[in-house]
Order: sequence, then structure tokens, then C-alpha cells
Amino acid sequence: MTLEQYRNSSQMATGGAARRAFRFPRVILFLCGLAFLPVAYFSLGVAQSRREPADASTTVPAETLTFTECEILPSVARPGRSAFHQDPVESQIVAGTWKAPKPGYTVTLASGSVRKWERVKADKDGGFGRAGLNGGYAYFAVPAKQTSIMLLEASGHIMVYVNGEPHTGDTYGYGYVRLPVLLKEGTNDLLFQLGRGKLKVKLIRPRAGALLDTSDSTLPDLVVGEQVKTCAALVLINATTQRLDDLSIQTTLGGNHAVLTQVPSIPPLSTHKAGFQMVGPALQAEGSCSVNVKLLRHEGEKQELLDTASLNLRVLRPEQTRKCTFVSEIDGSVQYYGLVPAKSPGEAGAKRENTANRPGLVLSLHGAGVEGIGQASCYAPKTWVNVVAPTNRRPYGFDWEDWGRLDALEVLELAQKRLSTDPQRTYLTGHSMGGHGTWHIGVTYPDRFAAIGPSAGWVSMWSYAGMRRPEQPDALQEILLRAAQASDTLALVHNLDHEGVYILHGDKDTNVPVQQARTMRQELGSFHPDLVYYEQPGAEHWWGNACVDWPPMIDFFSRHTIPALDKVTRVDFQAASPGVSARCRWATIESQLHAFRLSSIHLSHDPGKRSFAGKTENVARLALDIAHLVPGKPIEIHLDGQILPALAWPDAEHRIWLTQTAGKWSVTGPPSPHLKGPARYGSFKDAFRHHALLLVGTHGTPEENAWASAKARFDAETFWYRGNGALEIVTDQSFDPEKTRDRNVVLYGNADTNSAWKTLLAESPVQVHRGRVQCGTHAEEGTDLACAFIRPRPGSDLASVGVVSGTGLNGMRLIDRWPYFMSGVAYPDLVVTSSETLTKGNAGIRFAGFFGPDWSMESGDFEPRNPPAKRGGAETGSRPE
Repeated sequence: MTLEQYRNSSQMATGGAARRAFRFPRVILFLCGLAFLPVAYFSLGVAQSRREPADASTTVPAETLTFTECEILPSVARPGRSAFHQDPVESQIVAGTWKAPKPGYTVTLASGSVRKWERVKADKDGGFGRAGLNGGYAYFAVPAKQTSIMLLEASGHIMVYVNGEPHTGDTYGYGYVRLPVLLKEGTNDLLFQLGRGKLKVKLIRPRAGALLDTSDSTLPDLVVGEQVKTCAALVLINATTQRLDDLSIQTTLGGNHAVLTQVPSIPPLSTHKAGFQMVGPALQAEGSCSVNVKLLRHEGEKQELLDTASLNLRVLRPEQTRKCTFVSEIDGSVQYYGLVPAKSPGEAGAKRENTANRPGLVLSLHGAGVEGIGQASCYAPKTWVNVVAPTNRRPYGFDWEDWGRLDALEVLELAQKRLSTDPQRTYLTGHSMGGHGTWHIGVTYPDRFAAIGPSAGWVSMWSYAGMRRPEQPDALQEILLRAAQASDTLALVHNLDHEGVYILHGDKDTNVPVQQARTMRQELGSFHPDLVYYEQPGAEHWWGNACVDWPPMIDFFSRHTIPALDKVTRVDFQAASPGVSARCRWATIESQLHAFRLSSIHLSHDPGKRSFAGKTENVARLALDIAHLVPGKPIEIHLDGQILPALAWPDAEHRIWLTQTAGKWSVTGPPSPHLKGPARYGSFKDAFRHHALLLVGTHGTPEENAWASAKARFDAETFWYRGNGALEIVTDQSFDPEKTRDRNVVLYGNADTNSAWKTLLAESPVQVHRGRVQCGTHAEEGTDLACAFIRPRPGSDLASVGVVSGTGLNGMRLIDRWPYFMSGVAYPDLVVTSSETLTKGNAGIRFAGFFGPDWSMESGDFEPRNPPAKRGGAETGSRPE
């Protein structure tokens, strides 16, 4: 059974004892055991050490190579929240002119200033780092006697090229990033882009060709008295040059039940965070429970044992704070949330006030570097409400935007069902980055929460996180700004009128200045009728659990409920995009006249008269929910000064759809799923949803195919690192459209290199070939063009096709490091750039825009490259992450 089947199934298959295991092929063990030269090359110092194998049954000795010297280039780039950046080193890599540096080599920046490579020795801790290196580079030359596979274990870097192929970095120093890399005979190049911390690098010989790595496990807590039926995940490492197929993970819980979970195929030299099932009888005492894990490969009736691991799960009492795992609809990965269960009124210490038949739910968002379970642990149990803490998918994750926002909503909906909470008593709070998440999610989904309470929260990416707006943006920069509209808290601030707001901040906060809170108090004070503002005197950023579990805020929540739809007589709502947020109460903005320009509705409703009236801005299609009305008399609608004919009660639908054409509104039926709508709208980053498949082209030149494979692997690694994700990689040869109809696909390559292009994109108005990008009637030519876009997937009402493409090897390498997994960075539906972005920034953008409501270019908003004389304005920049 696959994990996806487990997610959709009420029962799981269990097996008996493990079948006979077979040894891993000796040829792979031989590849993993090849030796390295223990000598220095250029500036490299290599120190070797021996260690015992992690698995006693493994006979391959483990060897660690550490480094004592390297070449360092001080900061030459500004990594951070910018869609396109300038970087002279990356420019050389894209052009194919980069050469291994020696001490004294220089690099010239776009400003004309010069940086010099210098030899640096490791400090006492074996690390490399000092001030001024963020955005710089470190180079190591690694000599090898013969082709070998090693695990690269490094931290403190943004990314690394290994012999020209990109791999994800460990920017935040988590310490669990171990990536299999192929070192060729001779000299190997390791080029690290430096982050904000100290760079540490090791190469470790893998103990086997296929490994279970438990250092980044996602595990649940078990509950006394409850049958075990849950899921977990750990990292699989393929340290071979062959794809590993027909894999499964077998788990045995406490020596009782063996359960098999099918695992996706793992490409050569790659990792995958694999989810698996666990089943067992109810445990009767708190403590811990062991889980034995086996990685198996199947060939007919035979099972081959590849690796084993052991996990320990906490067993807790039902009333204790715990971790709950689930299978995410976003990518099929296993995630968790922290839960503080509501206290039973009969429990010791429980109070009887504020109790109801169904408890409420407080969604609490953690700060940067904090785990979801750590956030939950700050709360004392309440009698009237459950506290649920999602993870943002990582301690830093996505600042509760993008996939972090999706994680919060997914957890909210799942917890409401699992805990059977009162939907009218739902609340939102968070601290620091979670305070920003409270502002962001609160303004984006104003009808989901009765009240919100940001604590020490910053307002937006522009107010705190380093993003800057161009002073005089040109037309293409305006397109990029529109793509980021959903991040603009202040632009949507009037949505908070639907929720009670309690603002909490320490007046001596030096991390998130109290001015962030005061700004929101000033903005809300001009119109909000239900606002409480409190500054804790003398308090810094963190002043104990009280700055999260603040009694006056919790009391404020307890006095708020979400009104029933038949009690809502007015809706004032703004949306950045229906693909982000479309609905407020009984009104839904389903489509915009101009994508990602702010849309607004100001509607009044009289349930007794069965009427709706008001005005709209930038709305192409509007839906009105009438399920709360008693069927019968006609519905009256007055919209934008237009009186529509009285509408008879719909026979089957409890919704009314209205479409604006040429400035006139008309009542229409349910919209075609082939149009843009809340379920499928864009922009480009939306491609990495709906359990996306990364689809690699294999019909190009060997170099083009190698690029597609390496880029898809880099994206999968990056999404795992930043979002605890599990993106599956397939080739165009193995791709089965029928079996994956409603899954998103991200296609790597172009029409000449990826054979799936004809199946998925034959009707697309955007066509990419070697040397040319055709965008409707507009064409761009050159071999250094990078192109990314999103289209609806043919044959599906839900799925999309994302494209990561280039017109040649230069263009393909150019798109390697587009930071589309970074929060605050936004891309429109379509963007085409040249390699000039690395030297001239946004001036290198050739073409960009949004498809229209019908996904056509004719009805969309697109801008070609401006003539050089009209290019102007400051570039969109940021502070480093």
C-alpha cells in the first residue's frame, strides 16, 4: 500500500514477520568503498578519520574527509528575497567560463569594485567563516584516485556546486543535510555559496548504497489507550548511480505488527523524505515504544534487505501535549502539528466556565527557529478550546506565507475534523514570525477566525524582512510587484474588520521593534471597532510563555464567535488573487479582470428581502452563496449600478454565479473548470502543489539531460530542506499521464528535450525550443534564455503544469538558482529572462505577465522587455536571509 492509499483508506494492511532478506549487490558496496587520495591539492588540506559503521551488520568501513584550507571569495552577491539577483561568479558558471580559482584571482562586480580570492585556514572547530562572507564563495578541490560516491555533509551555505551540479545548502545550520555526490577520478570542484553562518564541510563514505537516515525524522506521539494507526517519515539516501525501484518500508511496532508501505522510486545519487505507516494495538502505559524499520527492495516474490533503522516514539496520556502526524495534500509528505487537548470539565484543576458541548480551536503559529511542538508546549490546557500548532513545514520554513500558509490552513481544516471543534469558535495567534503569520493569514482569510492575536509580530516583507519597492518601477517591475501582492499586509488590512484583533508586544523588543505593532494600531485605529492593544512594559522579544499564552488575549478570544451566514448582512473584502484567497462569508471572488491586481467587493445583503447589492473592483466573476436562505421567492441583485432581472431560485445549486463582460453583469451557470478559478489560478509557484511530480527530460543531448536531472534533484532537495517536502522525480520515459491525471507536473526541459511536452503542452501559447521562446505572437531568441510558466493540465479540472526551461545550456543553468522556494519571492504566470539578469538585475527580464481568465494570452496582461532608454528605477532588492 502506498502512503497516498493509506491517507484515503480507513484500513491498513498488516503483515506477519519479515520475509527472508537478501544482501545488497556487491558491486554497489564496491563503488561505495573506493578510496581517496589523502593529499592536499591547491589550497586543500584533507584529514582522515575512522569511525564505526552505524549498522553493526554493515561490513563497509566508514571514512570521513575533513578540510583544513580552502579558497574564499568575500561577498559578491546579495542573496535574499529577490526574484532575480546579480552575481558575477554565477554569471561565469552560466556562460561556461568559470575556472577553479587560485589565491589572488579577482572577480569584478557590476559596480566596478573588485573582490579577490584568498586562501583561508579552518578555525579550531574546523569551520570557515568571518564577517562579510554572506553571498561570497568558498572553493575546495577534492582529489580522488578513482570514481567514488561520498556523502557530502555541510552546513552554513546557501547551495553548493559539485562538479558543476547544484545541490541544496544548509543555510540555517540544521545539521542533517547529507547528500550523495559522485566524485570523478582526478580533481573534483566543490564551490559553496556562503550563507550567514560558519561553513563546515565533511565528506563521508556511505556504509551502504541505500540508507535510512533518521536524523531528520517526522514522528508522531502515541496515546495511551488508542489503537496505533498513524504515519511517520524519514530520509532515504540512494548512494548509487542506479535508480532504486520497487522499494518499500516495513515497520514493526513494539515487536507486534509488520506493515509494508510502498515508496516512490529514488533517482541515482539523491535523497527522498519517505513517509510510511505504523499500526499496532493500543498501548496501556505511558513511556516509549520502539519501531523497527526496514528498507526493502522487491523482485517478484523475493525481498532484498537494503538497510535497517530503529525509532523510539513517545507514549503519552490523552491529556498531554503531543505531536500528531498526517499526510499532506500539498505534496504527499508526512507533516505534523502540535496539540494541546482541551481539558475536560471534570479534570483536576479544570474550570467550568467557558465550556460548551464542542470545544473551540486556537491555531497558534510559531516563530523563526521554533518547532510546532515547542509552540504548543508554551500553553496550559484550556477547558473550552484546543490549541493546535502547525509547523510552517520547518522551524524557519516560509514565514507562514506560500506553502507555510497552506500548511496552516491544511492543519486547521484537518484538526477541526479530527477534534470535532465548533467552527464558529476558531481563533488565530502567533509570536514573532508567527505574529507576522497571524497578520498575513488573518488579512487573507478573514472569515475563518472569530478573532486574531499577533504577539511581537512584524507586518510584512517590506516593513521588516528586507524587501524593497522600486522607486520608479517600469512595466516589468510592476508585473513582479503584482505577483507579490498577496504578501502586502497593509494593502489588505481592511479585511481585519471581520475579526476581533488583540495586539501584544513588548515595548523593549529589539528583535521585532515595537513600531511594527504601533503601525498596525494606527492603521486599524482609523476604522476597526473591536481592537485591543497592549504593550508589556520593559519586555524584550521573548518574555516567557505569557507572551504566547497571554490570559487577557485568551479571554478576548472566548468572547468572540464567527457569525452564522444568515446573520451577515455586509461583506467588505479584498483579495490579491482568487488562487490565494477568494471567499469571505457568502461571497466569492472567482476571477479577476486583471490577475493579481487587488480586487474588492463591498456588498450588502438583506436575507428577508432576499437581495444583494453593492459594488466591485477588478472582479470578472462573482459567486454568491444562498444556502442560508429558504428556497422559494426570487433573488434580487443590484451590482455596480446595474439592476439584474429577478432571479428564480436555482434548481440544483445553492450558489449564484455572475460574470462581468464589457462592463455588464449577467447571471451565468457554474463556470467551466477550464477557466481560471480558486482551485487553479497561478502564479508559477502554484505548480508545486497537488502532489507535484518533477518530470525530467531525457531526449536532449547528454548535457541537456544531465542538466534536467540535476535541476529536478536540486529542486527536490531544496523543497525537502525548506519545506520538509517529498517531491517525486520521474523521467519522460516512465511518465504515465493516466495514472497521474490530477497531480501537478513540473516539466524540466523544452519541446526538443522532453518528450512529455507534446502530451502536456502541445496547445500552450508558450513554446520553448532550442534558441527560441515563442509567447503567442511575441518571440525571444538566444541560447541564454530561461523561462518558467504555468498552464492548466490537459484532461484535469484541478492540476497544473509548471515549466522550468531554457533555450540552451546557458539558459538552463541560468534558471538553476531562481529562488522560487523562498517566501516573499514571487513570479507571475510567465517570465522569460536572459543571462543579463546576473549582471544587470531586472533589466535582463525579456517578457513577463499573467494569462487571462480563460488562460489565453490575448485576455492576459503581458509586458515585453522595455527599450533600454526606458529602463529605470531601483531594482527590487533585499537583505540576505
